[in-house]
Amino acid sequence: MVARLTASKSAKHSAHERQHAAPAAAIHEALDELWAADESAVRIAPSDLGAGPEPVGNELDRLYAALAAVTAEDHPRTAKLLSSSSRKVAQKVIEEAGEVALAAVKHNNRNIVRESADLLYHLAVLWHRAGIGSEDVWAEMRRRADRLGIAEKLPKSGS
Repeated sequence: MVARLTASKSAKHSAHERQHAAPAAAIHEALDELWAADESAVRIAPSDLGAGPEPVGNELDRLYAALAAVTAEDHPRTAKLLSSSSRKVAQKVIEEAGEVALAAVKHNNRNIVRESADLLYHLAVLWHRAGIGSEDVWAEMRRRADRLGIAEKLPKSGS
């Protein structure tokens, strides 16, 4: 009986892996193609932007820059979020972070991508409301990368 249950679980697990492997592979392939096509246009940090008029470096910078011009007529949902409390925006960030984590636990790459975009949108709104520029975040990431070799979370200071 134990061997039968183990074999049944193994077969179900294999079927589950096969079912999710094809869409994941297609997503990764599509993302690789997009990355290759946009690689020369994507800028990660302000220091990569160069002199002259400030170009939009990536979609997050583009979104952040657009938030200043949002009106209730053009983008009612974003206007409503921008006029809501900091607490409400913070709740949306927490909600979206949880949805990214759940999608990851479920191995649902498509939802990881979608929920990550939602999370980044809400982070940009939070930054905008707090008066923090996206360039401030990129500068912090650059500082960490310069210090640690990668823009990872800083170690806790011993107190």
